[in-house]
Amino acid sequence: MKNWYKEISVYQIWPRSFKDSNGDGIGDLGGIIEKLDYIKSLNVDAIWFSPLYPSPNADYGYDIADYKNISPEYGTLEQFKVLIKEAHKRDLKIIMDLVVNHTSDECEWFKESKKGHDNPYHDYYFWRKGKGKKRPNNWISLFEGKAWKYNEDLDEYYLHVFSEGQPDLNWDNPKVREEVKSILRFWLDLGVDGFREDVITYISKAEGLPNGFPIPAACGMEHYSNGPHLHEYLMEMRKDVLDKYDCFVVGEAPMMTPKKAKKFITEGENQTLDMMFHFQHMEADCLFTDWVHMPFNLRKLKKVYSNWQKKLYKTAWNALYIENHDHPRIINRYGSLKYRVESGKMLAAMYILQSGTPFIYQGQEIGMTNITLDSFEQFKDVLTFNNYRMFKSLGLSDKTILKITNRASRENSRTPVQWTSEENGGFTTGTPWFSVNPNYTEINVEDADKDPDSILNFYRKLLKFRKENPIVIYGDYKEHNKCSSKIFVYERNYEGRRLLVVSSFTEKAVKFKAPKGFDLSSGELVLKNYDDETVVDNGFTLKPYETRVYLW
Repeated sequence: MKNWYKEISVYQIWPRSFKDSNGDGIGDLGGIIEKLDYIKSLNVDAIWFSPLYPSPNADYGYDIADYKNISPEYGTLEQFKVLIKEAHKRDLKIIMDLVVNHTSDECEWFKESKKGHDNPYHDYYFWRKGKGKKRPNNWISLFEGKAWKYNEDLDEYYLHVFSEGQPDLNWDNPKVREEVKSILRFWLDLGVDGFREDVITYISKAEGLPNGFPIPAACGMEHYSNGPHLHEYLMEMRKDVLDKYDCFVVGEAPMMTPKKAKKFITEGENQTLDMMFHFQHMEADCLFTDWVHMPFNLRKLKKVYSNWQKKLYKTAWNALYIENHDHPRIINRYGSLKYRVESGKMLAAMYILQSGTPFIYQGQEIGMTNITLDSFEQFKDVLTFNNYRMFKSLGLSDKTILKITNRASRENSRTPVQWTSEENGGFTTGTPWFSVNPNYTEINVEDADKDPDSILNFYRKLLKFRKENPIVIYGDYKEHNKCSSKIFVYERNYEGRRLLVVSSFTEKAVKFKAPKGFDLSSGELVLKNYDDETVVDNGFTLKPYETRVYLW
């Protein structure tokens, strides 16, 4: 089934680090408006904003205090209306982040809930008595110690699956669901075109909140991930609100598999989400989390991609990404700093030419890399500090933990965007809220824009190619060279046209011969990251991190 959300590409902005327009060191709406023409030049069609709402920043915006306003740090609601108008003028759609598994503890709903059991907002959250001197259950917070915080005035605990400043909403209360519908309508009526729904698969908790299996770091997750009423509640949002607007929704879904996802995204009357962000392909160099490092495994990566491609084709739709605000930079992980430009281009072609809607994260398009910080005082993120405490309890030294943190922290993706080679990378005229990567003198938008062979201009060419060739959007998928631990090869087919994507994940030379039925001499080499177009005996030797894309 054809649909506009399948044909677009989306650019993600983490507002705090995008562009500062007033010199206070924090990115803002003014900076975004200033860069709309740049965003349009990438050949993307939509912008997804990480939370812009008022927040005390316990989790940098993912703890919302007011769902129907804009954080004063970023600007005003009136300014956001201007942004929507200016974006739409450029045929750019606007996607908001919807964070409704939890609120901020400074949200008025939560403040009211603390006033007593008779307060109508008390049941908006999970307030529970302790079991003697013990907490209501043994669940562990993903961000901050145990999942229950004690309130002395009420002599009760509240549930927080994430930080203490992010109390979980009780979706079993119909009034909570009506509040969420009201939030959806508010932004859709303003002209917003869709939502990315944060950890949406966590909103339904098991009845009675039973104890979890006592495993480190994720105890209790089996009782709130993909919970008992999840599909029912999402369908309620869809039928009562979303279906009445021309919009789309993508759900963030940790621990998701294609089989589970199809319950929600299979096209038809039971569909609740248009697509899902899963995490499986981000586990090719780690064990469940970026913080438990493993050697990069290309076979594992290919298996995940091919599984999602094959299981969803013609029944559901993929969301494609390799970077966002929750992961370190991809070139450090799956690419090469030595071959930064080559691997940056290869990674782009590898994932964007698959079936699905591609999402590009700010700075990814110029090949931004991880930052190395000298001390823990320079970090800002609640998750970083939680992992520091966990590693400390395991007996690791500060030196070792700092090394792990510099490699694994999601703060690597949150350094300010590097616009120019001027001070602070042109991000701000003031003091930046977070460290700017010192490599901004070599890696920045201004220099990349002038270089026809830059990663930036490759992204522009790649996204233009996708837009102009339905085979990339609607074609089928078939993997070749499955057993190779060095190259990723797949084909796409659609209405008599064929596409072959060849990508090397090593700096070693790799001999490649075209799969049976492909004649490279008759194909058009439409995308490449080296000048060499040599073909010998229907094959070629791949250079370090080389990619070639042929079209017939």
